[in-house]
Order: sequence, then C-alpha cells, then structure tokens
Amino acid sequence: MSLPHALLGLLAVQPRSGYELTKVFEQDLGRYAWQAGHTSIYPELNRLAESGLVEVSHEGARGSRTYAVTEAGRSELRNWLLSPPRQTRVRNEPVLRMFLLSALEPADALVVLRTIAENTDASATELRKVREVDPEGPMTGAEGFGQLAAEYGLRQYEAVRDWARWAIERLERETSARPS
Repeated sequence: MSLPHALLGLLAVQPRSGYELTKVFEQDLGRYAWQAGHTSIYPELNRLAESGLVEVSHEGARGSRTYAVTEAGRSELRNWLLSPPRQTRVRNEPVLRMFLLSALEPADALVVLRTIAENTDASATELRKVREVDPEGPMTGAEGFGQLAAEYGLRQYEAVRDWARWAIERLERETSARPS
C-alpha cells in the first residue's frame, strides 16, 4: 500500500483537510493498516495536487485547505485497487517469528503461542464490537468507512487465534509424548 493511494481513497470517500486526514491516520487506519503523520501527509497532498489527482475544493481560515479527489484521482485509485498487490520483497515479521519459533525450547514456544492466541482473541473482540454497531449497515461511502476492513481484520484475527490454538495443541501433544 502506498500513502498516495490511502489519501486518494480517503478523499474519494469525502473531501478533507490535511488536519482531518492526519486525525484519520491517528485512529483505526493508522492502528491497523497504514501509519502516516502530518509531516508525510502534507507533502504528499501537494504532490497529488501537482499531478492533478486531487484539488483544493475549499480554502478556510489561516490557510487551511480542503482537498477533494479529481476524476483522474478516482481513476488512479480504481486502477490501483483493481490490480494485484505488488510485492517485490516480503517482510513479514510475524511469519518470520513463526519460522524461527522452533529455535526456542518448547515451553518458551508455548508462551509465544499462548500470547498470540490471547492477543488476537482480544483484538478480534475489539473489532467484533466495531462490526456490531451496525452489522447490516452500508459497507461503502462515509457511513460504511472501515466496516469492510473491520470484518477483514476480524476474520484475520480469528484465523490467527485458531491457528495458534491448533499449534499449542500440537506442541503440547508432541512434548507430552516425548520420553522424560
């Protein structure tokens, strides 16, 4: 994912100022998907405007600007969302940790797995609350912003939790079957 596409997507949902965009990144978007602060958001908005992908739709007090996505910006966002993600390098720390987990003693590996199960269960509970606010509500537009992502995250957390429980069970069974 890239910051320009995140900004285009947010502005496609509704026009916002740089300050408002910064606040969105301080909430769930920054927590679960992509972090960005004002020091990267404002320069990127300028680049997007220079490229014709966004435009200033309103100028307010003290130089504040509200940005809106242009048709070219919507087209760029659509193309990006419809194309497969490009990953030239894979860097996934949780997966790396799982590759290396067998380097630990079984008791330590169980601590790691139990922590994963507990943390993902707690995160799933949080996202379940988000989804329960309006489970049959809109999934698009400003009213539905984040609902698809919340459901995606919820299912991911549940899958990782279930995997961790499976791994705990297998490891416990394996270690209990070993001769003392």
